[in-house]
Amino acid sequence: MKTLTERQKRILMLIVREYIDSGQSVGSKSLVKNYKLDVSSATIRNEMRALTEMGYLRTTTGRIPTEAGYRYFIRQVMKNADLPNAVQRTISHQFAQTRSNSNEWMILAASVLAHQTQAVSLVTAPRNEQMLFKHVELISTQGRQILMVLVFAGGEVSQQILTLAEPIPQERLSQVAERLNISLDSLSVEALSLLPKRSDLLEKDILLLVQDEMQKRSAGSSGEIYMDGMENILAEPSFAGSDEGRRTLRFFDERSLLKDMLSSSAVDSNVGGVQVLIGGDDGWEELKECSMVLSRYGIPGQATGTLGVLGPMRMPYARTIPTVRYMADLLSGLMAENRAMKM
Repeated sequence: MKTLTERQKRILMLIVREYIDSGQSVGSKSLVKNYKLDVSSATIRNEMRALTEMGYLRTTTGRIPTEAGYRYFIRQVMKNADLPNAVQRTISHQFAQTRSNSNEWMILAASVLAHQTQAVSLVTAPRNEQMLFKHVELISTQGRQILMVLVFAGGEVSQQILTLAEPIPQERLSQVAERLNISLDSLSVEALSLLPKRSDLLEKDILLLVQDEMQKRSAGSSGEIYMDGMENILAEPSFAGSDEGRRTLRFFDERSLLKDMLSSSAVDSNVGGVQVLIGGDDGWEELKECSMVLSRYGIPGQATGTLGVLGPMRMPYARTIPTVRYMADLLSGLMAENRAMKM
């Protein structure tokens, strides 16, 4: 594409902003009147024609942004959009009222995002980026039953009741646990599979159970998804009763697709960074009339999740982007504080 002149940049930004606000195609006269531009309507029309030829606008009764036009607008918004301090204080206060409970944080985060952006919010529970063994305890309960307590690096805990072939005294259970704790310390599930075979049958069985549990937790796609604000997208005129709206709603029903999309979209992004997907980027045909603003949150190298919003392509990016960024930073801080308290 040709390099935009300063005037073309300003006109393009104003057209996108006007279309986002009104949902109506933008004419040259309304631009001159609403923004008190010091050039004639004819000059604006010539610039709009040039922007259309360059692929930033398309013609209806006036002009509306193309995906390229939105992308240009978003790049500029990314540089300097901030969430007002008063809104930050309100959100921070809401989280201060919750307990140190990740489930409550996820529910509240989805609610706050939906309310602040008037879009559909999506928040995935954090999951460990790499599951590492830390400690196992084997506790005799009654008869042939024992309690296996698994602790992973980062503080995640798993408990299972096991039924053995025959009763085993606590002393022997403790010996097996001690040997495993020494040989498995800080190993990943991949490293566990490379260990030599155990001659002790009980030790061998417990190791297989440890591997199985770590494999299940490592293989999780993107964690449980918390959603809110579906009524916001149902109220959007461009979706109500349209084929695009029905496709989008069906996509929400397919949780496996939704998890795959969130996982693949955020996999290369940095924690706290914001990614904007427009018109079904990366081949998501069901979302071709939508935009998504996503961010990763959490503790890099330990546990991370994804949060963001989905709405019409003409969503208010200048507010949505800093809201998503602020929420990601807030949840990251809460997780870091919680981890520090457990150590």
